[in-house]
Amino acid sequence: QVQLVESGGGLVPPGGSLNLSCVASESIPSILSMGWFRQAPGNERELVAFITTTNVINYLDSVRGRFTISRDNDKSTVSLQMTSLKPEDTAVYYCNINNFNSSIGRHSYWGQGTQVTVSS
Repeated sequence: QVQLVESGGGLVPPGGSLNLSCVASESIPSILSMGWFRQAPGNERELVAFITTTNVINYLDSVRGRFTISRDNDKSTVSLQMTSLKPEDTAVYYCNINNFNSSIGRHSYWGQGTQVTVSS
């Protein structure tokens, strides 16, 4: 089964930077979009950023201008560069890749989650 392996999380002081990476264990064909979600304790999971195959990009308002999403569809990878981190960015971050399989339709792959903690 395809696994999405995340890396780059950790503890960083406010104002710091982290770069999250997500790599599929094997190539995922026919990718439609890639994105990053996050979930803080007691909160709903929220979409942080996404990028489509046609290069449409959007960000959560609170991270726009600070986070940058990038992708490589051929390598089935997606990254999230985070700068000017704030304590409210603390959450478990999950990568997501969506593709379309002709036999089962649209499918979403999820990473296991990586903890980002912004604290002094």
